[in-house]
Amino acid sequence: MTAFGFLSTYPPTQCGVATFSAALLKHLTPQGSGDRAAVVRIVEAAQPAVYPDVVAQLVNGSPEGPAAAAGVLNRFDVAVVQHEYGIYGGRDGADVIRVLAGLSVPAIVVLHTVLPAPSPHQRQVLERIADAAAAVVVMSDTAARVLSESYLVDAGKISVIPHGAPGVRRLSPPASFDPFTPPAPARRRPTILTWGLIGPGKGIEWAIEAFAGLAGLDPAPRYLIAGRTHPKVLARDGEAYRDSLQARALALGVSADVEFDPAYRTTAALTDLVRQADVVLLPYDSTEQATSGVLIEAVAARRPIVATRFPHAVELLADGAGLLVPHRDVAATTAALRSVLTRPGLAASMAAASGRVAPALEWSAVAGSYRALAASLIGARAKAAA
Repeated sequence: MTAFGFLSTYPPTQCGVATFSAALLKHLTPQGSGDRAAVVRIVEAAQPAVYPDVVAQLVNGSPEGPAAAAGVLNRFDVAVVQHEYGIYGGRDGADVIRVLAGLSVPAIVVLHTVLPAPSPHQRQVLERIADAAAAVVVMSDTAARVLSESYLVDAGKISVIPHGAPGVRRLSPPASFDPFTPPAPARRRPTILTWGLIGPGKGIEWAIEAFAGLAGLDPAPRYLIAGRTHPKVLARDGEAYRDSLQARALALGVSADVEFDPAYRTTAALTDLVRQADVVLLPYDSTEQATSGVLIEAVAARRPIVATRFPHAVELLADGAGLLVPHRDVAATTAALRSVLTRPGLAASMAAASGRVAPALEWSAVAGSYRALAASLIGARAKAAA
């Protein structure tokens, strides 16, 4: 039986790190396992606790906050510390170093971003975090390679554990659902899906232009853009980006076929939405993204994928689960979407390729890897103390 102490943003905060931590915690502590977990939630200002999993808060900017957070985490067998530069206080999130310095239990630090070209201070922060950690987890081989080649980090500390996604076997799908082939009722309009928190850099403007190039397909596809505007983008710019996307769809004459759905969805509802897509489109602008939870979930759902050539997509789609296109290349994106929607057998072969790697991406498998890593650290600590 293991007690896991998490340091992370956490729901109701809307961000990928919070969603990740909630899912990992749930799958680390299945009913009957005897394992337990609780969260020190990172917040900008003290808030009422919403979930019983949250036992303390780290208020960014609080002088005593890091030491207090470490004190709470020391009540557990192992600390699972989520790292993203933007979630901690201090320059480049340096306050997390003070938390790690106060830990007496082994820390697993989960790196959600590994920058290939960090600033000198960002590099220093990440190297100090890795020095203080007992283990460092990255979510792709690409991220592990960047960490080993571009940072002074003990390679023996690095583990690659994928992001995690729901498994299709637990979705209670309709009786007719086959996870290895796209759903295709007669004459149903195909759905192209992009989802996640919306903001500049997602590349959706280029995706809308590519979608406009699909005119003439019968039945005509629709493009569903699901997700709220990222809270930080909303606070800074309001809905300017979403408004610009809607204006672009109108100018291109496809506004009737491009749907913006900002509704909040539970994990189960989102998984159902993804599973019904004929194509998942990831048009990201970033050329450096080493980890994408959206990509993982699309592969786990066995959906055909069209993605720009960001590093995680190049790595994960290499065996045929998706088609890669150059960044901001409208014509190439249109051609890839048209191929998936019209070329006989292509979508089914992509879904089958996803099915070969999907089991290792399911949360149950990912949680098992974290559980094994924690056990090894706890065992090594006990041996050293003996």
